[in-house]
Amino acid sequence: MEEKIKRVLAEKVDPLLESHFGGVVLSAFENGTAYVKLTGACSACPSAQYTIEDVVKGIVLEALPEVKDVVLDTSVSEDLLDMARKILNKDRL
Repeated sequence: MEEKIKRVLAEKVDPLLESHFGGVVLSAFENGTAYVKLTGACSACPSAQYTIEDVVKGIVLEALPEVKDVVLDTSVSEDLLDMARKILNKDRL
């Protein structure tokens, strides 16, 4: 199922978001819910939630009825947190 979702995102959603210098990636698929992250300029857009609800969700649900929901993943990666910790600890020395 994850490969099907990734294909829909790449073929149908990314071309729309590329005009805004962004994209979308699947971060997880659990219990019928696809968790996606916006990339590029779309990741910092104040309308990110609306992009998911109005664009991404509609396209994915239409293409793949077995997907029940599409949710914006706003989690921060552990790598980014580690980098921030290193920067903060260096400033304290």
